[in-house]
Amino acid sequence: MALYKVEICGVNTAKLPLLSNEEKDELFVRIKQGDAMAREQYIRGNLRLVLSIIQRFSGNNENVDDLFQIGCIGLMKAIDNFDVTQGVKFSTYAVPMIIGEIRRYLRDNNSIRVSRSLRDAAYKAIYAKETLTRELNRDPSILEISQRTGLTPEEINEAFDAIQTPVSLYEPVYKEGGDALYIMDQVCDKKNREDVWIEEISLKDAMGRLPERERLIIDLRFFQGKTQMEVAEEIHISQAQVSRLEKNALKGMKAYLSERKKEK
Repeated sequence: MALYKVEICGVNTAKLPLLSNEEKDELFVRIKQGDAMAREQYIRGNLRLVLSIIQRFSGNNENVDDLFQIGCIGLMKAIDNFDVTQGVKFSTYAVPMIIGEIRRYLRDNNSIRVSRSLRDAAYKAIYAKETLTRELNRDPSILEISQRTGLTPEEINEAFDAIQTPVSLYEPVYKEGGDALYIMDQVCDKKNREDVWIEEISLKDAMGRLPERERLIIDLRFFQGKTQMEVAEEIHISQAQVSRLEKNALKGMKAYLSERKKEK
């Protein structure tokens, strides 16, 4: 990674401005009042911080332009979330956020390689989306992002899809006590929702031995193909409770069916 480059992403790093503490304080007051020009000036005044951080990742053989853009995204997030009343220096708050953004990028980029043009389009769209969100006080539409960036809606959607992080079906999304709720628990499988063992002729007997609520959950999940979230909403309990009751019911039914098989 060539960190000696003078120009990165069109920015002449040799001529980056330095802000005094007084200038930073004044700009931040204006930023909190919604002054977009002050925000741009504050960003430029902290680009040296981004440059110093990306030098820590010089051994990753990543394109310096890419790391710089990712670092700038982390910088913008830090500016938008920084609370001046906490008595913490901005750099103290911003450094871990910028590092975290770069590490996420390196982690994700190692698994799936995305073309340079798609990454550039994604960075451009992300920046426009964050800017429009502040201006409009809401999430902008794809059309609004398109008008701001000059990219077509199709290009924006393709770029966003390309940088999405792959997620395992066994990724935990919620925990309550000792029970974990996984992504796969939220997926409705309409093709294979009855396992082979469910089709056993003694299934009705096994279900008949369940408490009423557990029997209802099994019916909704495996016969009506509903997700745990949908079941939770229907019977007015938490999703974690649905997961726990479902596991208990299946365990009991499997044990009963196993005993029936041994008897045969």
